[in-house]
Amino acid sequence: MNYALFIQKVQEYTGLANQEDAAKVTQAVLETMSERLSRTHREHLAAQLPGELKSYLPRRQHMVYLLLEEFYERVGNRADVSYQNAVKYATAVARVLREAIAPGELGDILSGFPEEYNELFGREPVSPLSPSSVRR
Repeated sequence: MNYALFIQKVQEYTGLANQEDAAKVTQAVLETMSERLSRTHREHLAAQLPGELKSYLPRRQHMVYLLLEEFYERVGNRADVSYQNAVKYATAVARVLREAIAPGELGDILSGFPEEYNELFGREPVSPLSPSSVRR
């Protein structure tokens, strides 16, 4: 999937008004994901992304262990959006990632996330008290 199509799908799934906002949200989500991934998983993800998106995965020495709630908060802070919108936008970007990444690679990348992140990638929440279910 090329960059233009990736951003177009993010815009479509989020309902954002323009591609600039969709790109901003995509950057916020991918930067936050890169904090949570090991170097190997980050490299695998970068290999599956269009060149323009690879820069959104900054190199980090160490992985940060973020709870899913912290992940959404960081996305919200980076994108300058509410917590509810951070959940919505992160889920939309993850949906586009599921479409853009080869299934085998996606499974490998997802193995780098704790079980509570399953809901981010379109799976059933681990708990009824999941960060995406609780209103803030």
